[in-house]
Amino acid sequence: MTTTLYRPVGPEELVLIKNTDWTAFPPRLPDQPIFYPVMNEEYAIQIARDWNVKASGSGYVTKFEVNTFYLSQFEVQRVGGKTHDELWIPAEQLEEFNGKIVGKIEVTQTFTSEKK
Repeated sequence: MTTTLYRPVGPEELVLIKNTDWTAFPPRLPDQPIFYPVMNEEYAIQIARDWNVKASGSGYVTKFEVNTFYLSQFEVQRVGGKTHDELWIPAEQLEEFNGKIVGKIEVTQTFTSEKK
């Protein structure tokens, strides 16, 4: 059994995901102690559109499936309204998390800056 998760990413992270043949997320940077996939596409869209575009000119929503039993060790974190649910995966567990992804990571939404 799998659970569908989403991850909003910017263009640099998207390239790193593509370089894994769409099978894994890149390691966290030293100032990023957690990896936080989100529980619904609506929230991922909000982050990609409102934060990633502002920070880097474009934002992408990725969708992927993860082994549900593995995910049961992580408590869902509500960080805002009722759609703002995410999982907090410690950075040191990201490699293990990547190993529990079933299938490929796919891009479901793309947002770009209107500025020319």
